[in-house]
Amino acid sequence: MTQYKAPLDDLRFALYDVLGAEATLTALQGGDGHTRDLLDAVLEEAGKLSEQVLAPTNASGDEEGCHFDKATQTVTTPKGFKEAFRQFAEGGWAGLTMAEHFGGQALPSVLGTATTELFQSGNLSWSLYPLLSEGACHALELHGNDWQRERFLKPIVEGRWTGTMCLTEPQAGSDLGLLKTRAEPTANNTYKITGTKIFISAGEHDLTENIIHLVLARLPDAPAGSRGISLFIVSKFKLNDDGSLAARNAVAAGAIEHKMGIRGSATCVMNFDAAEGYLIGQPHKGLAAMFTMMNAARLAVGVQGLALSERALQNSLNYARERLQSRALSGAAFPDKPADNLLVQPDVRRMLLTQRAIVEGSRALLLYTALQTDIEARATDEAARKQASELVAFLIPIAKGVVTELAQESTKEALQIYGGHGYIAENGMEQFVRDARIITLYEGTTGIQAADLLGRKILQLQGVGLKYFMQEIAAFCQQHAKDESLRSLIGPLATATKQWGDMTLQLAQRVQANPEELGAAATDYLYYSGYIALAYMWARSAAAVSAGNQTAAFKQAKLDTAGFYFSRILPRCLTHQAAIEAGVGSLPTII
Repeated sequence: MTQYKAPLDDLRFALYDVLGAEATLTALQGGDGHTRDLLDAVLEEAGKLSEQVLAPTNASGDEEGCHFDKATQTVTTPKGFKEAFRQFAEGGWAGLTMAEHFGGQALPSVLGTATTELFQSGNLSWSLYPLLSEGACHALELHGNDWQRERFLKPIVEGRWTGTMCLTEPQAGSDLGLLKTRAEPTANNTYKITGTKIFISAGEHDLTENIIHLVLARLPDAPAGSRGISLFIVSKFKLNDDGSLAARNAVAAGAIEHKMGIRGSATCVMNFDAAEGYLIGQPHKGLAAMFTMMNAARLAVGVQGLALSERALQNSLNYARERLQSRALSGAAFPDKPADNLLVQPDVRRMLLTQRAIVEGSRALLLYTALQTDIEARATDEAARKQASELVAFLIPIAKGVVTELAQESTKEALQIYGGHGYIAENGMEQFVRDARIITLYEGTTGIQAADLLGRKILQLQGVGLKYFMQEIAAFCQQHAKDESLRSLIGPLATATKQWGDMTLQLAQRVQANPEELGAAATDYLYYSGYIALAYMWARSAAAVSAGNQTAAFKQAKLDTAGFYFSRILPRCLTHQAAIEAGVGSLPTII
């Protein structure tokens, strides 16, 4: 059985000392009350809910899984999940970041990201049930009409209903232009939705009284491809005029998937058989509305990588401290004991430092990205909102793609420290490895994130977000250029950032000459970008801790890990640069 302790000290350090979140948030529209005292109180309560309610259901939920009744087409979630959701809803967590006039608490998105990490570390499978509800709320808020917001959004914010995102079909995965689900208009301004969707997280469950599906479908006059997709609301139950639940709608789960990981989450096949639906926004404009959900979900999936890595690190570190095995290479470190603990082995320390560098660097990067969404939404200056929007667009594929890939490494290293004991289910480490595997796949695979970063955010949009980010790094390096304590970080960061810019320009020229170069370079470019983004976060962390009032042990751990990142992990950029320079010619066609 694994343990979990909410990492509140490091969350606070990242939020306040590294990112200056309190000053930023209180300067935004409606942010007068978003002080550190309020944010800390929320984090404390989220930590308690995760530690005391969610974490104890993690292993048992994985072992039990979900139960599908084919006769009734219903799903029963694992023991403890329903009670956990009740406490979650009663605590107001479902509407934490939603506007007050929808019943929410209007708290900052960056705080929502921080609490999401805590909940996902407690139990990732459970956290998927409320996860997409937030995205559904934002899609309805931005693209729905007043009646739809009143009728469908408010009950989700109250925690009485949940939401889903229904995109994928058996023949249409990442290529949504191939989807076939139909929407036939009726005489009463509703639509009959017919088709099958697969891989739908929380498509059916017993946690709430109703489920709202946001469904991509085609109208009869829809043009071909992705330009002919519309977005519809389909409620599990039809509604009476007063908003109360009426008869069951013609949508039901046909099956649940048996999966490698996240077994406590119901991943459903959803069948729509002329189900009653409502159009959201304009006809044939559904993909733009759905991307409102998708971008929020991609950031949340990046947080899943952090959450799993954090819990894995906590347990592997405890194990390394307690496990007595062999002796230090230089002689017994604990001669009064039958053997030394694992920490005396340099390779074990390498694995632990790798995990810590990934976890704490990723936390800063994800919170930084979330803070930009708050600036984008509520800054008083239009130019600041625009810049934040472009930064978010640039950072989302990095936050999703790189953080989730590094979670594979981090959870693997945690299991490795346990040795054969890590492979045994009762110790809990293998669950983290299994659960982490999905996060590089759903909400857009790593390859899709890479293509989005290089193809759209760099080439199509001329790298405007990258330029802002590089300018910020350059200003930081200039600010600390004379700081002797940071010399080993600032020089390499400045050099790597300049090389990043030069390589991007060279790559753009090669892609212009041969479009195949984009696909050949994209994933390595994503990793290269991610490692520099994390280096920037580690340099900021080192600067913040050097000027802060943390304990001596906390400071030393931060500085040691920052040094480890720059000496052992940042040089990975050289490998990715070599792969990029090798070009498409190094990828022969295999028939």
